[in-house]
Amino acid sequence: MKVLKFGGTSVGTAENILQVKRIVESQTEDVVLVVSALGGVTDMLIKTSEQALAGDEIYLEQLNAIGEKHLEVIDQIIPEDKKELLTGKIRQLLNDLSNIYRGVYLIEELSQRTSNIIASYGERMSSYIVAMVLGDVPRLDARKFIKTNFSYGKNVVDFEQTDALIRKTLAETNGLVVVPGFIASNEKGETTTLGRGGSDYTAAIIAAAMQASVLEIWTDVDGFMTADPRVIKKAYPIAKLSYAEAMELSHFGAKVIYPPTIFPVLQKEIPIVIKNTMNADSPGTLISSEKVSGKDKAIKGISSINDTCLVTMQGIGMVGVIGINHRLFQALANANVSVFLVSQASSENSTTFAIKNEDAESADQAIRKEFAKEIARGDINNITIEKELATIAIVGENMKKTPGIAGKLFNTMGRNGVNVIACAQGASELNISFVIKLSSVRKALNVIHESFFLSENKELNLFLVGVGTVGSDFLKQLAKQQSELLTNSHLRITLVGAANSKKYILDRDGIEISQVPALLANSENQNTLENFKEAIIDMNLYNSVFVDCTASDGVAALYKDLLDNNIHVVTANKVAASSSFENYSELKEVARKRGVKFLFETNVGAGLPIISTINSLIKSGDKIQKLEAVLSGTLNFIFNTLSEKIPLSKAILMAKEAGYSEPDPRIDLSGIDVIRKVVILSRESGYSIEQSDVIMKPFIPAACFKGSLDDFWKEVATLDEQFEAERKVLESQGKRWKFVGTLDNGKASVELRKVDQGHPFYDLEGSNNIILLTTERYNEYPMMIRGYGAGA
Repeated sequence: MKVLKFGGTSVGTAENILQVKRIVESQTEDVVLVVSALGGVTDMLIKTSEQALAGDEIYLEQLNAIGEKHLEVIDQIIPEDKKELLTGKIRQLLNDLSNIYRGVYLIEELSQRTSNIIASYGERMSSYIVAMVLGDVPRLDARKFIKTNFSYGKNVVDFEQTDALIRKTLAETNGLVVVPGFIASNEKGETTTLGRGGSDYTAAIIAAAMQASVLEIWTDVDGFMTADPRVIKKAYPIAKLSYAEAMELSHFGAKVIYPPTIFPVLQKEIPIVIKNTMNADSPGTLISSEKVSGKDKAIKGISSINDTCLVTMQGIGMVGVIGINHRLFQALANANVSVFLVSQASSENSTTFAIKNEDAESADQAIRKEFAKEIARGDINNITIEKELATIAIVGENMKKTPGIAGKLFNTMGRNGVNVIACAQGASELNISFVIKLSSVRKALNVIHESFFLSENKELNLFLVGVGTVGSDFLKQLAKQQSELLTNSHLRITLVGAANSKKYILDRDGIEISQVPALLANSENQNTLENFKEAIIDMNLYNSVFVDCTASDGVAALYKDLLDNNIHVVTANKVAASSSFENYSELKEVARKRGVKFLFETNVGAGLPIISTINSLIKSGDKIQKLEAVLSGTLNFIFNTLSEKIPLSKAILMAKEAGYSEPDPRIDLSGIDVIRKVVILSRESGYSIEQSDVIMKPFIPAACFKGSLDDFWKEVATLDEQFEAERKVLESQGKRWKFVGTLDNGKASVELRKVDQGHPFYDLEGSNNIILLTTERYNEYPMMIRGYGAGA
């Protein structure tokens, strides 16, 4: 015998009920079919009772909607010759329900007994419909064989009596029977319920009593998922779980199965299969006593309870006092407050526990009543209640005796700026639970899912500011490289935000790179930089990276707040790294403390590995003694281009047209760009240098830097003859001009230098860069890095 249970969504529409019929008819064993109320009906029944209790006649409209929902399904799928009979049964139930609601409305009283009766009508009506669809098969009333006692504020199944009644009742049937889930009765014959989700429990109780071959729970998902797919798109079904793993996951918010369901079948070692009614061919999740090996995955799944309130009782007078916790939890139990997480300091001066938000007031009153004397004496000096929290649990049998799981978990949380407020792990090592702010749940679930290899790929969420020459080229490179990175490096880079000087766009699901220009043009989000930064922080995405492809002081000023919120910063903008040494040091320190990256390799030498090489040398114990470098691809291009036919002014114009120079070439000609680069390299080499410390020997008269850009082009043309004359002299001497930045024993300078043919800089062509590093190890023969050093 099999027991099949179909949930509310599985019987929510006429089409779905016909799918249930196809699934049931495909079975080869006898079947007990347990059904829930039609989708949404239980909520409608409860809402209607609340309206009637409030004396609001609108309850009649809601009652009418309940009736129409059932009659519409009947009209769509029941054959004409049976429609009248079934409609009559449903109308009689609706008439009885209407009378009950009328009584609640008139006397303005709603007892628990009445609530149970009202809630029972959903399953009672749906079971009649499903039984008729299946060919008018026998329908059994669960209230006649599932018996409950009232204990600690809820109905508890009397298994001894229930099992005997189930075996007796079902012994008289064979083939297929339909049973309404959720409902039961007490010793007085009064209707009771098994709690929300109780249809699963009904099915499990029957399966256990009848020693069924399997219990199948048919729902609207493909089984237990590694995490909530509404939050984590890359969540996937778990093929196999142990009973203990399933119990833990269901308790901590996985809505796939009602937690008490597992207990009855666990005792009889009856396997449970979770299946998707709308995707019947999917294998689903098998839950059994089998210990599933999975050496490659330490955890099976992640679950969360968003409705979390943390209560802390603290006091020096608690230390060493026997029975404090016994009294605490007894008081909570007497107040019907359920505790699902406990954390206590080893010093015993505080106990923290997690409950549902709705129980916060009851818990507070119970504690204050129980410990009134201790509070008056000051032995207990603080009871704090914190809401807007969530509890996350990671679950898996493979966590047992696997070192480093907790360390990896909390390190992952820290790197992404998620603060863990309280945590608990049982000696079974099956579950690690911790409490965080509700606003961080999405981020936390995603990083855990990724960190523990439940996700095949690592993900970066990218925010780009600056879509000009450099930014646009970056986007092209990103678009070209995305599939390669995903295939070979299992790295998925998702562009989730972009901004230009006027507007910004955001989309946590990802922005199509080719659509960035159009989306920015049509965006209504005005970019004041500050609001773009706040929007990024508010999105609270995991593995967030801010990419700056501007030369803006304002954008550079955002870095500290971004790093402080655990957002990595990667920048081609030289402003921050060459700003005051104090600011530079602070940014590096914030990044270090937060465990995020502050990367600016492209500040110097475009794509050349200059900064990373210096960092590696220093980390290995070497010391930078001297560096000499041609760091301006623009100036190198200009001086390499000078010839008898190409004067200075034309060479500068050619650099601008080729995209090597800034839109205003005076920025390059002033040497400030090279000064910034020398400052950055000096700092990375371990020297505390400001821009004002760099000695600058100008080669262009100050007059060229005054007035407008048009004035500049006129003024610089007057220098053509002078530079051509000097160039000829240099040529005759076998020398060339190179604009060189130097750091020598902590002293920095930039100048237009004449180098001869024996110098490594002499043959540097085009817009290439070169750097010579003299260190304690590379002393006699400096290390040389050379290559393309300008352009997007």
